[in-house]
Amino acid sequence: MSDSPSPRGFAIVRYADLAAAAHVHAALDAIFFEASSTKAFVTPAERSAFRERWLGRYLRLDPGLAFLALAPADRVAGYLVGCCDDPARTPRFDDVGYFHLLADLTVAYPAHLHVNLAPEFRGSGLGGRLVETFLASARDRGAPGAHVVTSHGARNVGFYERHGFRRLRVFPWNGRDLVMLGRALSG
Repeated sequence: MSDSPSPRGFAIVRYADLAAAAHVHAALDAIFFEASSTKAFVTPAERSAFRERWLGRYLRLDPGLAFLALAPADRVAGYLVGCCDDPARTPRFDDVGYFHLLADLTVAYPAHLHVNLAPEFRGSGLGGRLVETFLASARDRGAPGAHVVTSHGARNVGFYERHGFRRLRVFPWNGRDLVMLGRALSG
């Protein structure tokens, strides 16, 4: 297992090293749905499709770029999933309609990520450690930059800015403003 010990007893490990552990998927789902701004689904199929879009496909297709933050006793405190493929040019992301609006930027910032922590671990530094672990892996895979898209004015914008991301574009989408933030990984 490739882990990065923390002075406080937490470790960052690759999802692939623990993917078979029964408790991992239940913990990921609990953290994912608690952190999501979408709380209600009309059908179980709609809920499942939402999970697949923002979590499942990354775990299935990019397990080497998925990381877990573990508290003592292997308790999942949070996770990061990501990809190095340019989402504006990769058919598996065609279901995220705004990527075509960002294609001029995703060329330089193709890697992207989603990070979430259980509420009791937010503000602990684990989110930053997950982001830095992912960015090092993306850099090692040759990605020139990484991006995130979030709601403009959301609390997590400051988190990403503290970790070296800068605002690249604010754009309207489905009645609200989103922001793309990016961080160069080379040079």
